[in-house]
Amino acid sequence: MTRAYSSDLRERVLDAIDGGLSTHKAAKLFDIGVASAVRWHRAWRDHGEREARKQGPKGGGKLDAAEAFILGLVADQPDITRVEIGERLVAERSISAAASTIWLFFERRGITFKKNRARRRAGT
Repeated sequence: MTRAYSSDLRERVLDAIDGGLSTHKAAKLFDIGVASAVRWHRAWRDHGEREARKQGPKGGGKLDAAEAFILGLVADQPDITRVEIGERLVAERSISAAASTIWLFFERRGITFKKNRARRRAGT
């Protein structure tokens, strides 16, 4: 994905259009696409927006609403697998989530699960 143009450039384009320049001439003057100049001007004219909107995906994920449930499962059964969590989500919350989605849920919260070699040796 490309980066947004600078706010300074957007301001100069909008000021030029406000000063009487057409959107096509302003686009040519500032070496940007005509469509960009038209969109910027329309957003400013219709909604008063002079700043670029945030790019990228919206925050949150599909499992955010079930956060307490998922963390409760892990607290009750620390060795539960992502597949088992997914099965419980479907059965008890009607939420279908792949193991990779569940992994991403934990990664976003900085929760990791490390193998415990001491526990494994003690069990052998």
